[in-house]
Amino acid sequence: MQSSPAEELILLKNICKTGCLQHFVRAIADDDAEEYAAAYAELLETDEQNDLSRHVARAVLSDDNLFARRAFERRLNADIRAAYRHDLLILRSVVSRADDLPPRLSEKTKNGMPKIGTGSFDTLFGNDWTSEKTISDIEHYFEKNGYGIFIGNKAFTFENGRLFPVKNTSDITLADLKDYQDEKRAVEDNIVSFLRGLPYSNMLLYGDKGTGKSSTVHAMLNKYADDGLRAVEIPKDRVLEINALKETLCGLPFKFLIFIDDLSLEENDEKVTSLKASLEGSMNEKSHNVMIVATSNRRHILKENFSDRNNSVHASDTMEEQLSLSDRFGLTVLFSSTGKATYLSIVSQLAQDKKLDIPENELFSLAERWAISKGGRSPRRAKQFIDYIYACKMKNTEILF
Repeated sequence: MQSSPAEELILLKNICKTGCLQHFVRAIADDDAEEYAAAYAELLETDEQNDLSRHVARAVLSDDNLFARRAFERRLNADIRAAYRHDLLILRSVVSRADDLPPRLSEKTKNGMPKIGTGSFDTLFGNDWTSEKTISDIEHYFEKNGYGIFIGNKAFTFENGRLFPVKNTSDITLADLKDYQDEKRAVEDNIVSFLRGLPYSNMLLYGDKGTGKSSTVHAMLNKYADDGLRAVEIPKDRVLEINALKETLCGLPFKFLIFIDDLSLEENDEKVTSLKASLEGSMNEKSHNVMIVATSNRRHILKENFSDRNNSVHASDTMEEQLSLSDRFGLTVLFSSTGKATYLSIVSQLAQDKKLDIPENELFSLAERWAISKGGRSPRRAKQFIDYIYACKMKNTEILF
């Protein structure tokens, strides 16, 4: 294989190590039709077979590198800028080879082999990829959007020591969550303190199912993602991994919620000790960019057995153990069960959002029948009811339940 300008890349070298550009660089260097065909096939997947410059520009913007990270942190210096400018110049020269193929590939394309198009160089970066304006525009892009996997992604999972983006996240907003104003205000106030670098507390949101605990967390993430808020959800059966996750997150320039949904633990579960230490009391304590947020149907998280309750010798110890865990969440917010008045208020507001033209007495009568048939009143039941009624109205079908 002949040498390639891509070998001289400093910060953007990973772009040419995988996918389309890896095949394209090899094809040009070795005049290799098989590699060229592989590059073309990769471009077909993104409809960029006629616009290699756009493909490369998008790869540049999605690459995780020192320039992108420092730009987001607003800590770029002249040497990093110079290295990045050098790399952009090389990548532009690589793209230009689409119109300057080596002999065998040139002959192949003349005889019918599909040809990769250079496209328009000014699609994303302007005609001069190394101009001060282009470098400044790219810098501002990273400042606004983050870098690498954090571009366009706000929620993640943690597996084998790595973060993986969650693509299909909820788009719920605070306006979608009706009533519970005091509860939402307490959660939001704490998150704003967290984002501004002020004292904040880990949070436990507890209460009956369907009252909007998890939805409130999702809505806060959606509202404050542009301010650098991100979330990593960890299943309750993997609580032992929290400290490893905190170590992974502590060096990143974002604010992270470690989200544990529907948390409940057995008294003798080793995860109890691990979670207590993660909240407070270990050398791996609260960091400036990590907040633990848990939801639970019970205030004290630990399940209490009747044998514990009836054994007077251990009763006080059991209660102390329960309190010592839940009290390590600096902020606990109760999402109480929904009474009839609150339930119907939520139904009414959701119906207004959907612009449902149903007399209030009829709407409330149907809502009560729905609650009875589904086993109780809650914000979740109210939303399910309105969604069902709306679908029936849009299809002009009979309401059946």
